[in-house]
Amino acid sequence: MTLRARIQTAVSLVYPARCLNCGGLVESDFGLCSACWRDTTFISGLVCDCCGVPLPGEADGQNVHCDECLSSPRDWEQGRAAILYGGQGRRLVLALKHGDRTDLARPASGWMARAARDLLGCRPLLVPVPLHWTRLLRRRYNQSALLAQVLAAREGCECCPDALIRVSKTPMLEGRSRAERMTLLADAIRPNPRMRERLTGKQVLLVDDVMTSGSTLSACARACIDAGADGVSVVVLARVTAA
Repeated sequence: MTLRARIQTAVSLVYPARCLNCGGLVESDFGLCSACWRDTTFISGLVCDCCGVPLPGEADGQNVHCDECLSSPRDWEQGRAAILYGGQGRRLVLALKHGDRTDLARPASGWMARAARDLLGCRPLLVPVPLHWTRLLRRRYNQSALLAQVLAAREGCECCPDALIRVSKTPMLEGRSRAERMTLLADAIRPNPRMRERLTGKQVLLVDDVMTSGSTLSACARACIDAGADGVSVVVLARVTAA
C-alpha cells in the first residue's frame, strides 16, 4: 500500500464518509445513502427537450416537447434538469440555497453534467442566474454561481459568474403565476456592461438551482441574446412539476 493510500485509509477511519442528506454512513464521500437515494427522483428517460421535464414514453432519439413548451415557446433552445423538486430533492436544494451547504455543489454538478451531457459537448460558456446585490449580501453566496463554477471546472468549460446582473430587486416569486413572474422580471435582468463582450458570439448555458415556470431563465436568456449570444440553453439542478 502506498503512503497516500495509507493516509486516505487513516483519514476515512477518523472521518468516515457520511450521506449528504441524512448524515448516515456511506461507502464514499459526496454520496447518498440507499434510503436517501431511493427518495431522490433523478430525471432520466424521455424528457422535454426544452425544459427537461420527464415525459411518458421511451426515448427514441427524437426531440419532443411538453404541452407547456408547445403552447408557450421558451426564450432558450434546450433545457435539462437533474432531479425533481420534491421529497429529498427539495431538501437538498433548500440546504444548498439557504442552509450554507456549499459542499452539495460538487455532487450536484455531477448530476447536472449527466443530465446535460448533450448540451455540454460544444463547450458552452456557463452563466449563472444572478442575485440582486442585497440578496447576495444577506445570503453571502449565489448558489447558482457556485453550481456553474463547479460544473465548468468539472467539464473544462468557461464560466462567467457575473455575465448578468439583476438591476432591480424583485419580490419572492414562489406562489405567483407565470404571467405575474414575467411582469415582475421585465427588465430586471440585464447583461453586465463590463462583461457584455464575453457573451457576444457564444453558445451560453444558463445555470440555476430550480426551474419552476421558467420566467427567470427566460429573462436571463433574453439578456444573453441582447448581448449577442449565438444561442442559449439551460440546465438546472431541480425541476418543479405540476402536482
